[in-house]
Amino acid sequence: MSAILRLGGVSRTFGGIQAVSDMSFSVERGELAGLMGPNGAGKTTVFNLITGVYDVTSGDIEFDGRNINRLKTYEVISLGVARTFQNLRIFAGSSVLENVMTAAQQHHRYGFFEALSHMGRWGAMERATRAESMELLDRVGLSDRADQAAGTLPYGLQRRLEIARAISLRPSLLLLDEPAAGMNPEEVVKLNELIINIHGDFNLTILLIEHHMDMVMEICPHIVCMNFGAKIAEGSPEEIRNHPEVLKAYLGEED
Repeated sequence: MSAILRLGGVSRTFGGIQAVSDMSFSVERGELAGLMGPNGAGKTTVFNLITGVYDVTSGDIEFDGRNINRLKTYEVISLGVARTFQNLRIFAGSSVLENVMTAAQQHHRYGFFEALSHMGRWGAMERATRAESMELLDRVGLSDRADQAAGTLPYGLQRRLEIARAISLRPSLLLLDEPAAGMNPEEVVKLNELIINIHGDFNLTILLIEHHMDMVMEICPHIVCMNFGAKIAEGSPEEIRNHPEVLKAYLGEED
């Protein structure tokens, strides 16, 4: 395997505050990897650096062999990176199907006048987008909710919708930001199953961030742990579970 994502000595400061410090790790193509750490460790800031929301203060980020330090968010997405957010960003007033179709439409191109007149390629492209979006909803268990307003879905299903919408962008790298946030234990179990299934079914590389150690340990063979903006450990679940710095970060245990 080769690394699809590589961070080398990445740092980010905000007005003198060091949010991320000398962060280095790689994610191999096809991996299901986890970036974990206590709340406030800097995990989401790392995602924001990868996706161009923030500029890197120092260091380098490479995606698929290309330096993406200075790219805008839409440019990073166009290269094949998609993400979900810790705080849900669905279109609450639109239907479940419309939420997915909005993202999927970027792969089905037609001209302005075709869209205006509903002529030319518009009909065929809309049918293709709808069919593709319905298939995605079926894969995440939401096809029976296609016509329901997204904002009326139970919280756990809204999370599934956001994942489906991200997959509809056809990424090669999917970033999941605290996907289990706000879920009860039963919902987390089902979410784990979903993540494992989409990882295999869609040939995706997935990097997820979580502060819940048990979830990351269960589904991620490769884990990076950070605290106070810096990497403190990296390895297998067993290595992470017994690492003194991880125990200290989570349990307050001293060396």
